Amino acid sequence: MSVTHSKITAQGQISVPLEVRRRLAVGPGSILEWEQDGDRMIVRRAGKFSSVDIHTALFSAPPKRRTLDDLKAGIARHLRAKHARD
Repeated sequence: MSVTHSKITAQGQISVPLEVRRRLAVGPGSILEWEQDGDRMIVRRAGKFSSVDIHTALFSAPPKRRTLDDLKAGIARHLRAKHARD
């Protein structure tokens, strides 16, 4: 993998190399996120999350184990509530 370089201006701005812009699919007005990982900085397009990020956000705790009887009872409760006559 080739290494690309950027130069920081006096105003703290950088130019993102063409190869990096293409790989991140970014252009003018795009937002980049910067994340520190130990002694490295990770740059990614904002709003682009990996499946691991999404899974962690949705399932931070493992689900409670249930028996087959628990599942059948839950289905029966749901059907009774759904089809209850008022």
